[in-house]
Amino acid sequence: MSGWRIRPLGHTDQGGKPDGTQVMAANGYAYVGHMFSDGITVIDVRDPRTPKPVRFIANPPNTRASHIQVHDGIMLAINAANVWALQQYEKENDYFSKSLADSFSKRERAFAAGMRVYDLSDPASPREFGFMPVEGIGLHRIWWVGGRYAYASAHLDGFVDHILVTIDMKDPAKPEIVGRWWFPGMHRAGGETPTWGEGKRWALHHMITAGDLGYAAWRDGGLTIMDLTDPTAPSLRSHLNWSPPYAGGTHTPLPLPGRGLVVVADEATSNRCAKGMAYTWLVDARAPDNPVTIATMPTPSEQKFCEAGGKFGPHNLHENRPGSFQSEELIIATYHNAGIRVFDIRDAYHPTEVAYYVPPAPERLVDFRPGAELVTQSTDVFAAADGTLYVTDTNGGLSVLALEG
Repeated sequence: MSGWRIRPLGHTDQGGKPDGTQVMAANGYAYVGHMFSDGITVIDVRDPRTPKPVRFIANPPNTRASHIQVHDGIMLAINAANVWALQQYEKENDYFSKSLADSFSKRERAFAAGMRVYDLSDPASPREFGFMPVEGIGLHRIWWVGGRYAYASAHLDGFVDHILVTIDMKDPAKPEIVGRWWFPGMHRAGGETPTWGEGKRWALHHMITAGDLGYAAWRDGGLTIMDLTDPTAPSLRSHLNWSPPYAGGTHTPLPLPGRGLVVVADEATSNRCAKGMAYTWLVDARAPDNPVTIATMPTPSEQKFCEAGGKFGPHNLHENRPGSFQSEELIIATYHNAGIRVFDIRDAYHPTEVAYYVPPAPERLVDFRPGAELVTQSTDVFAAADGTLYVTDTNGGLSVLALEG
């Protein structure tokens, strides 16, 4: 454990299910989607020093709810095949270097695919009141901050991997897909053939919107800026890709519309930096038809993280959601075994690190992916408006931290 300008407040093993992916906090409760435990844990964080798990929402067998959205008394949760458990990949790279339709072949056991909708009128006891099924492997991530439309990455039958879908939330009890967009080459059932090379995975990981534009991360396919003037017919404004020469894995795009910038995190996908370093990029998007990279965040260097075990490098970014901590100058990121990093980008060409915290190593290994190691692997961070940070780990439970100043 180490830190600078971030101090620990509390910790929980999430009721014996310490694997965590996306975390959302609202009205005194944190909601954690799990990577391996096939469900969602509800945690009472009204006293951040003693977070208490109060409920586990179990999914159907073999079904993940790793990514969630919480806004205005509603929670959306993805449902998708728990591919790591079902496929039992021999090498982790098999998942990251092939299309999902090709790498996930063991589909004999049943799973649920789609999106569930929960009422949070009682924040400790979410009540399911809607489900949108899809034919395919399921959804991966969602972006929804209220309003008519949500956007998600979804694998639908006939496609090689996750594409962009628009979900109409007019009736939250009956959401439906009303728009789609994909790169030419992704619709195998339509006779398309991928144009990217072997060993690359082009698939939508996540899109965040700002106004009528969507900023989308496509793993090895880089960054796109989408025109969402008609949400039911998304269209491409521009495409920027730095893989090759860099490793790819583009994961999370964070638009800063007031400055015309986009922060883009590339996921580190290999243990001990086997694929080289992954970076968090700063992109000048003042001209949406011609985005340009202008800088990268400084790589943590106070110890030899590549030798420390597990993955080292970016994973996710705090997303400036309504009601949370919002800044176009401070960027909060998870860096796997380097924990939480806070960057000052007031000078966009020379970002600096201004705070960090590396949680202690987990007590036990629940990550059953090949090559998993018993080290800190910070996964996601949600920053509340008062500077309280909620941080998940692949094995280490939920850490509640305070960002000083």
